[in-house]
Amino acid sequence: MNGKQSTHSSIFLMLTALYITCLLISNIIASKLIQIAGIVLPSAVILFPVTYILADVFTEVYGFQKMRLVIWLGFGANAFMSLIFLVAIALPSPLFFGEQEAYRIVLSNSPRIFLASLAGYWAGEFSNSIILSALKKATKGRLLWTRTIASTIVGEGLDTILFIGIAFWGTMPKASLIQMMLAQYLFKVAYEVAFTPLTYLVVGYIKRKENIDTFDRDVVYNPFRLGE
Repeated sequence: MNGKQSTHSSIFLMLTALYITCLLISNIIASKLIQIAGIVLPSAVILFPVTYILADVFTEVYGFQKMRLVIWLGFGANAFMSLIFLVAIALPSPLFFGEQEAYRIVLSNSPRIFLASLAGYWAGEFSNSIILSALKKATKGRLLWTRTIASTIVGEGLDTILFIGIAFWGTMPKASLIQMMLAQYLFKVAYEVAFTPLTYLVVGYIKRKENIDTFDRDVVYNPFRLGE
């Protein structure tokens, strides 16, 4: 198998399933707030950074073109999930079902939150993948840790600014908004840095199993182009 084939291995499919699963679970649990060292964060921060780690693995092993497909699959799955939640909540429930309001609070996102989620995800994941791929060419495949961290700094930054900015602008004091942005951003970047050794191990293992070393020499960094 090589990076230009259109078929996908079982490892690729399992990683794709794991990536989309982490993304969807993150969006479901995001409304639950947690407190770490006095800092209030959405509980999604415990899992959502994993999508960036997986994105690094995808891009490093399979190249930007394959990662672009995975990002769009995640985007579509997230939109479809949100639509089904809205339909399920809108359908009438029997009188004996007393959890309708709790169900609505947990699973229902306002159009503003939905837009914020999609915008942050789209911009963050694509910038992360493009930067990682471009730096791989520039470094000739060396210094993986600098590429994963640099791409995460940009990707998570865009995701945090867009999501919190769109979702909460005008609903709280600007100082609190900036504090929330900074806390989430630093937490997610630190998460990626802490898991860098694991990223090395996973990338090395998959490259050996797949016999792949993709450099994306001729790739066109167009997020809207789905073909190879």
